[in-house]
Amino acid sequence: MAAYTRMAYYKDQGRVYKGTVKDVPGFDPEKDAAALRKAMKGLGTDEDVLIDVLVGRSNEQRQKIAECYKSQYGLDLCEDIQSEVSGSYETLLTALLCPADKYDAREICKALKGAGTSENVLIEILASRPKPCIQLLRKVYQEEFGSSLEDDIKSDTSGYFARVLVSLLQAKRDDPSFIDHAEAKKDAKIIFDAGEKICGTDEEAIISILCTESRPQLLQVFQEYHNLAGKSIEESLKRETSGTLEAALLAIVACIRDPPTYFAEQLYCAMKGSGTNEATVIRVMVSRSEIDLQDIKAAMKMKYGTTLHSMIQGDIGGYIGKALLKLCGGND
Repeated sequence: MAAYTRMAYYKDQGRVYKGTVKDVPGFDPEKDAAALRKAMKGLGTDEDVLIDVLVGRSNEQRQKIAECYKSQYGLDLCEDIQSEVSGSYETLLTALLCPADKYDAREICKALKGAGTSENVLIEILASRPKPCIQLLRKVYQEEFGSSLEDDIKSDTSGYFARVLVSLLQAKRDDPSFIDHAEAKKDAKIIFDAGEKICGTDEEAIISILCTESRPQLLQVFQEYHNLAGKSIEESLKRETSGTLEAALLAIVACIRDPPTYFAEQLYCAMKGSGTNEATVIRVMVSRSEIDLQDIKAAMKMKYGTTLHSMIQGDIGGYIGKALLKLCGGND
């Protein structure tokens, strides 16, 4: 299981490839390692080479480049990059170099152990990752940081929000086999009775269903709920919950309905208006670049009438902007 990455999961599912980054044919890790060493050796740094090589290769290929770099020069590629660049640009390049099965664990660790807890990062990762990836995340987090992810989440969050995260961490979501229509009607009524029908909200009942049922089953539950309540489950959750609990439950529903649209919203909100949340842009684009970034781009254009490429171009300059545009893969 240790070598089982996010990318491997999606490939095993027979999913149609719609990322913006893929393996480069004729890949030569020794040649790439030499190009990177030359780009950073001596005075100045050839940023174009860093971007072309690191953004233009798949995560698996980057790991081979890093191995060759260390064997050929006795140096750590990530450390050399950190000594040459800084700020968000450094964050992006080191994220690209991070093994895919460790990236989520490191992002969650930063969210938990930085100044304050970044609830949005915890919500984004735990609500969107499928069962095998959550199982791997727990294992890698323990190996990397020597502590239980569940214990760390419990110590940094509280209330029903903590209970949602812990429930998602159990990775007990049913495997998609068939849709039980009778059970979907039953669950829709349980959610309705837990929220709209009573004074107050039975959060436990809602959490249990949203965190354990399979995607096809939940989609049917959402439809049955709309039939019963005359409104979407999102409308009810917004009315019956608030704060981080509301954000977590809405993220779960959004990721069940359509993950690309969920991530398109994260990217759009990170760049709209004054100021840009570059950390969110980097995290989403790096983590989805080999999975569904093309789908995310299409969802953004459909929902907001603008392209990811144009938003990056208008909001993020310098070498990090150039690298993100390459990662974006075109203005479509």
